Amino acid sequence: MAVGINAMAVTFVAHALAVIAAVMVLVWSISYRGGLAWEATNKNLIFNLHPVLMLIGFIILGGEAIISYKALPLEKPVKKLIHLILHAIALALGIFGICAAFKNHNESKIPNLYSLHSWIGIGAISLYGFQWVYSFVVFFFPGGSANLRSGLLPWHAMLGLFVYILAVGNAALGFLEKLTFLENGGLDKYGSEAFLINFTAIVTILFGAFVVLTASAKSPSPSSSNDDDTVDYSYSAI
Repeated sequence: MAVGINAMAVTFVAHALAVIAAVMVLVWSISYRGGLAWEATNKNLIFNLHPVLMLIGFIILGGEAIISYKALPLEKPVKKLIHLILHAIALALGIFGICAAFKNHNESKIPNLYSLHSWIGIGAISLYGFQWVYSFVVFFFPGGSANLRSGLLPWHAMLGLFVYILAVGNAALGFLEKLTFLENGGLDKYGSEAFLINFTAIVTILFGAFVVLTASAKSPSPSSSNDDDTVDYSYSAI
């Protein structure tokens, strides 16, 4: 089912929100939290990689991967390759971001996987990886039959959007969790940092909403029919 608006028009808002969210999380991590590092005596600098990589790498690039397949007025093989590569980069950066959180916890003697945010995060990244691997095999190489692809397409699109919505919701939960820890440690509840964190979460949710809206909107132009027989890979196939 497709919403009666042009996907290309919706993407302009999504791209703007992506830039705003990326700038906000970088300002928070660098200006307020002291910077980013993989090795540091201040273990908080290691943790700072986590929100940056999960938001810019996992959420934003993952969203752009969805947008690219629906909104770009390109031939289907080109869109499929862009879609595949962006999702692969998002997955890799997401894994790296999770490793940063584990590294921070291990070096700071903090228990791992004790919160709902961490449980959902592991589930989301695992489903994302599963989705990428089976989609690569079925839709890219070696590729399944036309009947198999057309049969799996609705599940591919539906699972992809479910995992993405789950990741966006969990990102908001992560911002809430970190802000709660900081406020319990003395951070001013009405200070500029608290407002920055909350607004970053809001912009992230809005970005995710526009990604989903793009996936539900009409494609800007018909895809080429010279690839994958007559199988339609548009998200509107849901």
